[in-house]
Amino acid sequence: MSAAAPEWERLPVDVLLPTAGRPGPLAVTLAGLLAQGLRFRLVVSDQTDGAPAYESEEAAATLRVLRLRGIEVELHWRPERRGVAEQRDFLLSCARSDYVLFLDDDVLLEPGTLRRMTDAIQELSCGFVGMAPSGLTHLEDVRPHEQEAFELWDDKVLPERVRKGMPEWERWRLHNAANVVHLGQRVDVPDRGWVAYKVAWIAACVLFRTDALRAVGGYGFWRELGVNGAGEDVAVQLLMLERFGGAGLLPSGAHHLQVETTLPERDTDGYALVVEAADRR
Repeated sequence: MSAAAPEWERLPVDVLLPTAGRPGPLAVTLAGLLAQGLRFRLVVSDQTDGAPAYESEEAAATLRVLRLRGIEVELHWRPERRGVAEQRDFLLSCARSDYVLFLDDDVLLEPGTLRRMTDAIQELSCGFVGMAPSGLTHLEDVRPHEQEAFELWDDKVLPERVRKGMPEWERWRLHNAANVVHLGQRVDVPDRGWVAYKVAWIAACVLFRTDALRAVGGYGFWRELGVNGAGEDVAVQLLMLERFGGAGLLPSGAHHLQVETTLPERDTDGYALVVEAADRR
């Protein structure tokens, strides 16, 4: 007789995973979720042409194990592409938990990452926290000039306004190449397992307070952004920083698989469409 599955703790988190045409990377990302050793709800929105990526042998096998471990899995195949912002808007409409982790389909999480992120957002009481994925092929490429904007939060995360042209905007460089690995080596990490730092935005692995994300309108601008639009997370996170505050976390437990982008054409900028428009009102 096989041993019973462990009674994993359930977190108040929905993991929202948009994917398109990446069966191999998707399977790796799902395996990273399995390694968290925690129960959450997983929602996948798949816009792969033809058969869904989640039906590949590798992804399907990992999904079976996730379900075996008591993780609720909800799969949506939506082959008509309307842009990544629409993908995120749809996923947010499916959310039922207090927190949502938007996780890209080319990110591998280390064990314990989701627990640290959830603990941090609850302790900091801000709108979002994120772990910027590292590009480990750049591990030997140390870039001190891109780390000059690095600044830790003290005991509390406060709302702040960040816009292009401000010194705070230069924080975007913190997440290039393997900068988060090098920054993580510079900080003293307390027993809780993380420190919070100031950001402009974070890509690919961000945990939001669901009510705060909806309060700024989420990704409801997807129709204006269009199929080839980009920068949707930049826009949303800048609005959230101003109302609720946000932070990056070190050490980062997220790693980019460094596969080819699925968005080679980007003809509309979410910053101009959403943030600049909001500032003109």
